Amino acid sequence: MNLNDVHRGVHKNKPKRRIGRGPGSGHGKTATRGAKGQGSRTGYSSLRVFEGGQMPLVRRIPKRGFHNRFADTVAVVNLAVLEKHFAGGEEVNPEALHGKGLVAGRYDQLKVLGDGQLTKSLKVAAHRFSRSAREKIEQAGGQAIVLPGKAPVVKNKMKQ
Repeated sequence: MNLNDVHRGVHKNKPKRRIGRGPGSGHGKTATRGAKGQGSRTGYSSLRVFEGGQMPLVRRIPKRGFHNRFADTVAVVNLAVLEKHFAGGEEVNPEALHGKGLVAGRYDQLKVLGDGQLTKSLKVAAHRFSRSAREKIEQAGGQAIVLPGKAPVVKNKMKQ
């Protein structure tokens, strides 16, 4: 391949295709819609999953269980991880956790769970805390700060 061949045939500003402008244009008569049928009619729009009459993939694959598309995505961090990666007196927040690679990807809320022991005094800021995590952080002389934003889920007192 030659260097002058790299951009051959590549046009930055292609002219708009003018359809339905007579036989000389190459896109006349049926205006690229084919002959007859639903797709040739004005106002026609197919579903995104339409596969030409074949049973669409979304209907062919099995569905199992229930998925709530409106539920918040919750990232979880255990106390054992905080003990391992943070020094005493440090502030733990979503930015610090992301910086150390302990939480990745997109999430709506950060929750700290009480798995493991905490011996260091840490100032932990998160959207939610499990009861045992809050107790262990405070026993170690740290602080559990609830971040604003998405409100923490309050359990029904009747079920406890």
